[in-house]
Amino acid sequence: MGVIKRREFLKQVAVISVGTTLTGKVHSFDERPLSSPTQQVMLGKTGIKVSLVGLGTGMRGWMRRSNHTRMGYQAFERLVKHAYERGINFFDTADLYGTHPFLRDALKGIPREKYVIQTKIWFMPQGLPEPVTDAKAAVDRFRKELDIDYIDIVLLHCTMSGKWTEELRKMMDDLEELKQKGVIKAHGTSSHSIAALKASLASDWVDVQLARVNHTGSRMDGMPEDVVPILKAMQEKGKGVVGMKIFGEGTFQEPSQREASLWFVLTQKCVHTFIIGFEKPEQIDETFKMMEAILKERS
Repeated sequence: MGVIKRREFLKQVAVISVGTTLTGKVHSFDERPLSSPTQQVMLGKTGIKVSLVGLGTGMRGWMRRSNHTRMGYQAFERLVKHAYERGINFFDTADLYGTHPFLRDALKGIPREKYVIQTKIWFMPQGLPEPVTDAKAAVDRFRKELDIDYIDIVLLHCTMSGKWTEELRKMMDDLEELKQKGVIKAHGTSSHSIAALKASLASDWVDVQLARVNHTGSRMDGMPEDVVPILKAMQEKGKGVVGMKIFGEGTFQEPSQREASLWFVLTQKCVHTFIIGFEKPEQIDETFKMMEAILKERS
């Protein structure tokens, strides 16, 4: 595909997805134009700065296992070190994934202030060998598993109910107490329904929102035209918005699909940063190359 045809194709894909023209500049909370996949951006009003792209560690995560644990410590460490050396400082993990000790070992020797960790509490009765009902105990265990004094971001994992802010009030209050004590820096949720996303938008408690977004609606809470306006409204309220499922949870097999999704996410101004569950170093390199070309075109 020629350069002109490719550019027009990407623009048409993004426009069709949300029904709007894309004339604005690439978004970051402080409105600085982006020029690099690893440029440091402010995550809403949290005061936390992260690389534009982060590394997710929970592909096919369940019962403290994931593709990332199944690759073994050596391969995982190689992946994380490659990500860090390329400029990624934002690492997403969760109790559900089983990657806390893997990430601990991979980041050993790197000064704590040089990286940001986002993890999640799985509160549902199924998914872990034992139910987790105490947020304070969970965070204390997470810190031990990660061998760190504080955790940057702790999310309630996979909220689906439109009433989650009522149903999980005790956990929310406990996480706020830990935030006030400096044990965590920010709290929020990863949502898996439009109703839960709308509840997050309405809640002042949510500092950080992890949301599924791509150009086709694959593995999302709804179609892009439904999700994107909610995420933009969150940004307007100062919430940090983190995108996930950028590549449709690995379903975008063709490079053109991944490129179209990156174009969409980088031009829709609906997230501050996004995480991708890279499983190989070369996947990071491919994504960076695509993003560098897109950012250059958008500058």
